[in-house]
Formats: sequence, C-alpha cells, structure tokens
Amino acid sequence: MNLSEKERDQLKRIARDTIESVLFGTDKKLFELSETLREKRGAFVTVKKKGELRGCIGYIKGFLPLHETIREMAIQAAFHDPRFNPVNKNEWKDIDVEISVLTPMKKIDDVNEIKVGVHGLYIEKGAYSGLLLPQVAAEHGLDRTAFLEHTCYKAGLPKDAWKSKDANIYIFSAEVF
Repeated sequence: MNLSEKERDQLKRIARDTIESVLFGTDKKLFELSETLREKRGAFVTVKKKGELRGCIGYIKGFLPLHETIREMAIQAAFHDPRFNPVNKNEWKDIDVEISVLTPMKKIDDVNEIKVGVHGLYIEKGAYSGLLLPQVAAEHGLDRTAFLEHTCYKAGLPKDAWKSKDANIYIFSAEVF
C-alpha cells in the first residue's frame, strides 16, 4: 500500500488531533477520507518525546478501517501503554507521532527470508507472542539473530525460542511516516 502525501498527512492529523482532544478537550473538524483510509488495515501509532519512545500500540491485523485504527491506537499509545505514564499537557509540545501501516503477515519457515530493516517480526509460541516493527532493527543496529532474539524477549520467551519447531515466525512490512 502506498499512501499519498495527503493521506499520510491526514492520518498524522487524526492521531495528533485525537491525542489533543483527550489532553485539552478540543474537537477538530472532520475531513473527507479516501477509500484507502477506509480499508481495514493493521497499524501502529508510536509516540516519542524528544526522540525517545513514549508509547507504541497497534493492531497487527485490519480489524477496523485504517482511520479508526489510527484514532484508537493514538489514544492507546499516548495514554494506555503499560510501560509508560500517560502523556500529559506539559510535555505535548515535545511529542512526535509516528505511524506504521502494516502489510498482511506472511508465515515463514526459513529465517533467511527476513530482511532486516525491511521486515518486522511477529513470533508466537504457545500462549506467548511478540512483535517488533521493521524500524526497530535499524534504530538499534540489530542483525537478523539479534532481531529474532529481541522479538522473543518482547514475547516473554527465552531469546532462542525462535529456533523451536513449535514457534511460528511471521514477517511483514510497514509504511512508516
């Protein structure tokens, strides 16, 4: 999926306006949405303060239209990521919002299919699962093995759980802006 510059801007505006509405009680006017923004797509909203992670939550599959996913995930990332305190009014000026629109997941049997910096990873084993977006590997200088290990860690699994026969590994790409 290649979003137009206008669609990207609209999704960023939706995310920022939604967070502002919670913080300040403002209500922004709605605008015309393209068919693309009405498609059911998985997406993540990442909130950063001065470049540091402040919250990141998303849907890995398209349960809702993309514009609704962004609205809902903006609230979750800013106010309900259990790793962080909710964003507050005083820090809003230092907050940046990043959006990652996901492609559908593809199950792989050979980890050599993973292109670090291009693919994100989703690993599931038993009741545990973890996901890392494609940009995480690049931001942290991870190679393929370290990326797999970090995804296992995020899932609450031993770092080498990805090697297990009953571990399922999925790759996906994301349009990040």
